[in-house]
Amino acid sequence: MTLLTFTEHALPYCVFSAGDDRPRVGAGIGTHIIDLERAFGDKIFAEPSLNSFMARGPRAWARTRERLLGFIRGGQITSTVPIAGATLHLPFEVADFADFYSSLEHATNAGRILRPDDPGLARNWREMPVGYHGRAGTVVVSGTPVVRPLGQIAPGHGRPNLAPTRRLDFEAEVGFVVGVGSAPGQPVPISEFAEHVFGLVLLIDWSARDIQAFESRPLGPFLAKSFATTISPWVIPLAALEQARVVPPPQDPPPLDYLRASQPWGLDIELAVSINGQLVSRPRFATMYWTAAQQFAHLTVNGAALRTGDLYGSGTVSGFRRDEMGSLLELTWGGREPITLGNGQPLGYLADGDTVTLTGSAPGPGGSRIEFGCAAGRITGLAG
Repeated sequence: MTLLTFTEHALPYCVFSAGDDRPRVGAGIGTHIIDLERAFGDKIFAEPSLNSFMARGPRAWARTRERLLGFIRGGQITSTVPIAGATLHLPFEVADFADFYSSLEHATNAGRILRPDDPGLARNWREMPVGYHGRAGTVVVSGTPVVRPLGQIAPGHGRPNLAPTRRLDFEAEVGFVVGVGSAPGQPVPISEFAEHVFGLVLLIDWSARDIQAFESRPLGPFLAKSFATTISPWVIPLAALEQARVVPPPQDPPPLDYLRASQPWGLDIELAVSINGQLVSRPRFATMYWTAAQQFAHLTVNGAALRTGDLYGSGTVSGFRRDEMGSLLELTWGGREPITLGNGQPLGYLADGDTVTLTGSAPGPGGSRIEFGCAAGRITGLAG
């Protein structure tokens, strides 16, 4: 396995512990974690989450980043521990969780698979970033086992049965973490995206497709999505991704005014999905139809308040080519065209013991790469 290395252009944040020590805030550099409490003497970094630091706002974020860079370039950082010897924890307390459905390629693929007689997009899809609310309490850090969920599964037209899902899937996503909240009843304009959003994580949205098929009409996903969502332990600051910003795909029809940005917020992030160590897909985030800034503006246009620790997922990142598809639903075309892993066994959906790993990176200054670390989860059977 390749050793994780962070450049000074990345400087991602984490919550870590070493040995029997308590969890606290750190920053990644090279193959080590900088102990920010010891390096800065600031008790805010002694806390077991990033929430208090994130709530300080963009000026504090920028000052801390500049100070870190100065220490690193001046050779003044001594309070470090190896990443390999540390335990990485959930990096922030999740306040609310929402997930979007913003890839044109994924939405089109899903329509062709699930509704071959009527594969078109819903009328609202090109007008707004479509999403749903999830369960904040089931967001877990990378490495946490994913227990196969129970739910109602309907065989044909008969009565449903309560049973473990047989069609367990993943969706490769990017998550956006809110640092600064907002007042209830006050929409937050798209121009304030960078003043509220602290950073990014990798996100695996686990999906029980057979449970989802029966429960989703008319209100959408519920138990099929809420049992677990895996995020990476590293939060990449939004400020680290200036070189990754690109113009997003054209939108037709033009979005309503509140969804129009004066600056482009497409992001050139390259993702990679592996199952049991075998690479199966490389989704490209730059092709996402709705941007993270547009999703942000849509979250609050009705007056809903933001809170420190809010997390929202981009939705499945996918492509029309098989090697760019971000879910097994697409990679196996609804389970009808299984893929073959290294052991020679066909795979339609995830089996107990399978491990899904999501990695990602983006362009940095001078040809460098901003590494995101990884989000990974191993499927386990029901307890007992």
